[in-house]
Amino acid sequence: MRKLIGVTVLAALAGLPLMAQAVEGEAEPQQEPGLAQPQEPAATDNVVPRGTRVPLVLLNSISTKHASPGDLVYLESVFPVVIDGRILIPPGTYISGSVTNVKRTGRVKGRGELYLRFEQMILPNGTIRDLTGRVGSMDGRSPEDFDREEGRIKAESNKGEDTRTVAETTAAGTSIGAIAGAASGHTGMGLGIGAAAGAAAGLIGVLTSRGPEAILEKGTQLDMVLDRDLHFTEQEVTFQDPLRGPSRADPGPGPDPNRNHRDRGYGRFPL
Repeated sequence: MRKLIGVTVLAALAGLPLMAQAVEGEAEPQQEPGLAQPQEPAATDNVVPRGTRVPLVLLNSISTKHASPGDLVYLESVFPVVIDGRILIPPGTYISGSVTNVKRTGRVKGRGELYLRFEQMILPNGTIRDLTGRVGSMDGRSPEDFDREEGRIKAESNKGEDTRTVAETTAAGTSIGAIAGAASGHTGMGLGIGAAAGAAAGLIGVLTSRGPEAILEKGTQLDMVLDRDLHFTEQEVTFQDPLRGPSRADPGPGPDPNRNHRDRGYGRFPL
């Protein structure tokens, strides 16, 4: 009997290593051949924080006369963005965006309005990053008004121009009426009729013509404000020459501050 118990105990002790191996196999299952081990996500140590301003120049023209929601906008950075002593967005970075809303200029009242948003960035080394950005400031040469809180680009008011147009046509009508009245011996009557005709012609011109459109011309400079952080890995912000500057493509002359003060053609209306 004692011999049988001894044999049983020895058999149990011999099976302990096999049981331990089975437990270890259940706790740590072996990786099947051909399956890659999951990799840790790359660290993003370089961050361009929300609220950072990126100076840009416009590469295509936009106006309320021709633009529609969804139209694309193309820009290029003109000055490096430095974070913690390092250039993370060098000049020559391409930015794309779109028109989100357009309002045409009215014939009697109302001014043209444009709304833009920025959506993607391409660094000079080919790194692409989606982003969310808005217009933060406008070119000082541009006659358009800019609402910083709403991001609205609004055409310049033309009230003064309309008043000048009516005054000019009234004066012209008065002169013509005076000449016609003098020839007929009724100078006073000619003055009154000419002045009324001139004022009417000027008013017709104002009512049948639209005011100035909101225009962002090629070469217009503006600031983009980031609405969320941008994260980059070390490799994504490694550049051969971070100060290479913008592309050699001519961005255009930029906005003409006097474009809305030219002759708008009201003289075509007969007296």
